[in-house]
Amino acid sequence: MITPKTDASSSLPPRLGSLTFHGPLSEARAARMIGRLAATRPVDVLDIGCGWGELLLRVLEHAPAATGVGIDINAEDLERGRALADERGLGGRVLFVEESALGTDRGPVDAVLCLGSSQALGDPEQPYDPAAVLRELRRLVRPGGRVVLGEGFWERTPTDEELARMWPGAQVGDHLSLGALVELAIGAGFRPAWIETAGVDEWEEFESGYRYDTELWLAANPGHPLADETRERVDRQRSSWLNGYRGVLGIAYLTLVAVA
Repeated sequence: MITPKTDASSSLPPRLGSLTFHGPLSEARAARMIGRLAATRPVDVLDIGCGWGELLLRVLEHAPAATGVGIDINAEDLERGRALADERGLGGRVLFVEESALGTDRGPVDAVLCLGSSQALGDPEQPYDPAAVLRELRRLVRPGGRVVLGEGFWERTPTDEELARMWPGAQVGDHLSLGALVELAIGAGFRPAWIETAGVDEWEEFESGYRYDTELWLAANPGHPLADETRERVDRQRSSWLNGYRGVLGIAYLTLVAVA
């Protein structure tokens, strides 16, 4: 883990340094998902919206014959991924690329990772379409290959009051139920080999870790020129979780097998 400084000399608020994965994913669940994927002996792995590619790197560690490509549009995260790869001796087996995933030609491959990043596969000018995203994931994987998808779903239908406290413009149509999501995956040409969902502990560790370093920075730098702006952003994020989507929004982790 690369942890940014949080002392008074820091010129900017730190970002995501206390997160291992950029999502509500525990070490135990990640290990199980990686084990199932590595058992298929993939030759090539594509990570859509990879961030710093922690899951991708772990897959490569457990599948020594595989190479990987991670694509994202955040240069800072990609640089962190390259540093992690070099630290683990994986620099020669993984490529981190700053580019859009929309219409990518980096498939088909044996395995695709797409955790919390499926919006990267859709047209940003159009409403989010999970069916179209799943069809795109099917295009990117070979028959018999695997997709590990982390996707939001409603644990229950949110009330109007809850929606108003979530992200700006939140609507009931932003997500499906878990059952409807799985049916879309089947319709796109997959069989759902494994269905699991993030637990309360995973959510709390992610949400707290997401803000942890920035909260320490704010406590140590109350008079910094960026403190007011940063405090407002962090308080808004926390309120969105605690007063809006906590216990309403779920994350499903689906291991999907591409039908021949």
